[in-house]
Amino acid sequence: MSKIQEKKPATMYENVMQQYNQVADSMGLNKNIKKILGITNNEIIVNFPVRMDNDEVKIFTGYRVQHNNALGPYKGGLRYHPTIDVDDARALAMWMTWKTSLAGLPFGGAKGGIKLDPRDYSIRELERITRRFTYALGDNIGPDQDIPAPDVNTNAQTMAWILDTYMSTKAPSARSQNSHIVTGKPVGSGGLEGRDRATGFGVFLTIKLFLASQGKDLKNKTFIVQGFGNVGQWASKFMVEEGAKLIAVQDAHATLYHKEGIDPVALAEHTKPRKGSIEGFEGTEEIKPEEFFGLACDILIPAALGNQINGSNAANIKAKIVAEGANGPVTGEGEKILLEREIAIIPDILCNSGGVIGSYFEWLQNRHGEIWQLDEVMQKIEKKLTENFKKVEEAVKENKVDWRTAAYIIAISRIELAYTQRGIFP
Repeated sequence: MSKIQEKKPATMYENVMQQYNQVADSMGLNKNIKKILGITNNEIIVNFPVRMDNDEVKIFTGYRVQHNNALGPYKGGLRYHPTIDVDDARALAMWMTWKTSLAGLPFGGAKGGIKLDPRDYSIRELERITRRFTYALGDNIGPDQDIPAPDVNTNAQTMAWILDTYMSTKAPSARSQNSHIVTGKPVGSGGLEGRDRATGFGVFLTIKLFLASQGKDLKNKTFIVQGFGNVGQWASKFMVEEGAKLIAVQDAHATLYHKEGIDPVALAEHTKPRKGSIEGFEGTEEIKPEEFFGLACDILIPAALGNQINGSNAANIKAKIVAEGANGPVTGEGEKILLEREIAIIPDILCNSGGVIGSYFEWLQNRHGEIWQLDEVMQKIEKKLTENFKKVEEAVKENKVDWRTAAYIIAISRIELAYTQRGIFP
């Protein structure tokens, strides 16, 4: 008697394609444009050698997938993670296309990274790996071609290494023209004041605006955060400052709970000497990882990796709002369950778009040779995010659809218009 095979969970790419096809059909997207947007423009895979500290040479695999550039240069992060592959990069690149379009930015979408766990390497090894990857990518990236940014397990330092390596391959006379090859750089290397907190601020602001649209605010609201990297830390800080209470945090190492509230600033300090781990934070109770999504709270912020909320755990969620701080944290099956239970989802392409909006301002700052102050930058990001939120809110009401569908309709329609007006060569 043959065994009954369990249904294999959908990959992130299958998830994003399901979302895309469903919305494209519902909005009557031009069939030819649907074909174009359903594929990636370029998929770059590079294998490159790097000498380790012990003099051993290791081979690494890096990816850069460029989905679409109808609206402008490719834009998207680079992540260092052992699970990254070309399939994930395809999905993440497509989400970036929708995100930049929804935000009204002159960018397309790309994504990539290197298959590794950065905790296994010294800082000098990571520098050599990053520089060699940049060199291997060559002219596939560039300030008017494809502009990388930080993502999972990469940061401002990573971008500084990419910037220096890229500029070192150019003639001295051209180097000053290439400082916007990456965004998310250190401020001292042409980075933007506030770029570090832009994504987390966007998560916080969209939650605040969503509640305000219902006549509510964040005061005394409880929330839980999965993933306590850059996005989770800043989102939590802004949420707590607005009067909300962080009662649980989960990362790859531990799941912490404290009913009376967790101080996100103190927790962030705790993680610094522990390679980002929240484990062992004093004053909290460590609970089983599988209990996390079932905790009673008002707001859930998944800010880790994709496909975390799925058909096996969506029914356990007690939050009334799921704010997608990560890219693609909810599968199609998970989303169906949440919506049936009338749990609102603030979609990733809106919720975590503060980062790419901040990147756009950094790109502009470098192009124009300007320097903007923190308060000015945050005002610009808040204004742009608020405008985008209002557009999606209007589309929700006008089309009588959920928030993700409304956001996708706006994003895809803008690209469709560009193709309709410009035509297709030849």
